[in-house]
Amino acid sequence: MTHQGPASGLETKFCGLNERPGLKDGYEISGYASVFGLADRGGDIVERGAYARSLDRLKAQGRQVKMLWQHDPLRPIGVWDEVREDARGLFVKGRVLRDVQVGREALALLDAGAIDGLSIGYRTIQSEKSGQGRLLKEIDLWEVSLVTFPMLPDARVETATPETGEDTRDVVESLAEALADARALLA
Repeated sequence: MTHQGPASGLETKFCGLNERPGLKDGYEISGYASVFGLADRGGDIVERGAYARSLDRLKAQGRQVKMLWQHDPLRPIGVWDEVREDARGLFVKGRVLRDVQVGREALALLDAGAIDGLSIGYRTIQSEKSGQGRLLKEIDLWEVSLVTFPMLPDARVETATPETGEDTRDVVESLAEALADARALLA
């Protein structure tokens, strides 16, 4: 699905998540926000190399692709620590931030399986008509969002791990046990 965003000319593409990740502290996700050569549900195909100039420009300016919630520029939920093209597509790796209210909500929805999509927000720089859609040759990438509905089923989060190596629930359970032990000793 292509959608015109709030900024004039900004387009979005939705992509699915591969697995239902668990709720983690320092939650890191990685996967493909776009896969080259595959038609999305709108008929558009992203050509290998389409993101290269945009990523180079962002790097030269010391900026990064934004991680948003449902393409809302007022609701950033984390940071993409790595965004790069490889032979398969646009690989992303980043952290959903627990210190942000919407980030906590996003993690709860990810854990419950209610949210299972990624979506790119971009401007088309160069494209040509191709079948039912377009062949996207150059894209100015603005953001990659967590979203409700996927556009490209093959573009998915492939890993989801806690940054600290500990599940939040495990930490809480350990603290509760320690508190119970301390109370028993004092009784």
